[in-house]
Amino acid sequence: MLSDLKKNLLAVSCIAMVFTACKKNSSDEPTTPPANNNKGIQLATDAKFGSVLTDKDGKTLYFFASDAAGVPTCVGGCETAWPLYYSADASTDLNLNKAEVGEVTRADGRKQSTYRGYPLYYYAGDAAKGDIKGDGVGGIWFVAKPDYSLMLANAQLFANNTNYTSTYAVGTGNTIYLTDSKGRTLYAFAPDKNGVNTYTKSTTQEGIWPVYESEVLSVPSAIAKADVSVITVATIGKKQLTYKGWPLYYWISDVKRGDNLGIVIGKGPGLTWPVLQLNATVAPAQ
Repeated sequence: MLSDLKKNLLAVSCIAMVFTACKKNSSDEPTTPPANNNKGIQLATDAKFGSVLTDKDGKTLYFFASDAAGVPTCVGGCETAWPLYYSADASTDLNLNKAEVGEVTRADGRKQSTYRGYPLYYYAGDAAKGDIKGDGVGGIWFVAKPDYSLMLANAQLFANNTNYTSTYAVGTGNTIYLTDSKGRTLYAFAPDKNGVNTYTKSTTQEGIWPVYESEVLSVPSAIAKADVSVITVATIGKKQLTYKGWPLYYWISDVKRGDNLGIVIGKGPGLTWPVLQLNATVAPAQ
């Protein structure tokens, strides 16, 4: 009798255990998604683009080459396709350099978040988290990244109170040219040879036309990474980034981002110190 009771209790226990296990594994059991505690700009990793900037929900952010001076130029109808991004919250991403994050007040009074001085935008064509469909649009929109060693400006050339075109004729019209990762204009020295700095013979000269020191990191998709390299300038013991073989320089009097005043130095506009344009020809061999 006692044995039968034990058998019955054991059977009931097994049934209860099976029921509990089934309940826990049931696909009908509602699940609560994990809470999103992210704030501010975040970093995400994309298989094609590597490290990219997103908002707190993982939606991709972009840079606009026309904003190289740090002033938002996407206004009016442009905002339909490229809505601005703004967050007053400090980033909670421990891998993001918070010192590179800022904000700018637009002409209409609205605020817009920036990274390395570039105003940040969304792309309306990105429907889902992780989409990066806006990169390369028009050759002037690029996914926002924390590790560009070069960027592109789409801007008017202006020096000596005169506007110049991309051929250095007097006139208006934007030119697409190289800048550093914070929008500062980069120049070539016309007498240089492929991979050879012929200008910098002393630290005094280097102080006037500083070499652009950088590793080859990420570049905007409009730039072929194979066109970017690094040389050593033996006279000053520094590394210098090159594009299509042209050593890259700053002009000391470009005091703010977006300035391209160096084009008139030397023999004439663009003759001695041209901006390094995206479509530049390969530097001549020695």
